[in-house]
Amino acid sequence: DMTKHFGVEHLDAGQGFTSDDIKAAAEAQGGEIREGDVGLFYSGWTDHMLESDPQAWGAGQPGVTNEAAEYLASLNIMAVGEDSWSVGAVRAVEGEKVFYDHVTFLAHNGIYILETMDTGPLAEQGVNEFMFVLGQPRFKGAVQSMINPVAMW
Repeated sequence: DMTKHFGVEHLDAGQGFTSDDIKAAAEAQGGEIREGDVGLFYSGWTDHMLESDPQAWGAGQPGVTNEAAEYLASLNIMAVGEDSWSVGAVRAVEGEKVFYDHVTFLAHNGIYILETMDTGPLAEQGVNEFMFVLGQPRFKGAVQSMINPVAMW
C-alpha cells in the first residue's frame, strides 16, 4: 500500500516510488517480498481518478522507478502488478526512461506484468500477504489478455 507509505489518498501522475520506498512500506506494513512472489502495489490511482477524471487517468500514472524495477527483478519475483494501467511511473521520473520497467521485467527477467489490478480492497483491509491464484486463459500466440486473479488470506 504505497498510499499508506506516502500518507496520501492516491499518488500523483508521474510520481515514482523507489526501492527504498518499497522496502520501507513493506517493513512498516509487515510484508516481505520473496523469491517467487507476486508483488502487487496500491497507488490509489484508479480508485480515485478513473471515474472522476478519466482523461487524467489515461494520460499518466504513478508507479515504480527504473531503479525499483531493477530491485524487484533482483528478488526473482514471478510477477509484478499495480492498480494502474501500467506499472512504471508515466511521465517518467526525471532522468529515467518511460516504460523501461517493461524491459527490465519482461525482456531481461521474464517477470510477468499485471496491469489495472484491483488492489484497493486489499489495501483497505490491510492485507499484505496472501495466496495469489491466477487461472491463465488459453490463447495461443497472445501477449495480453483479461485475467481474473483471486487473493486468498
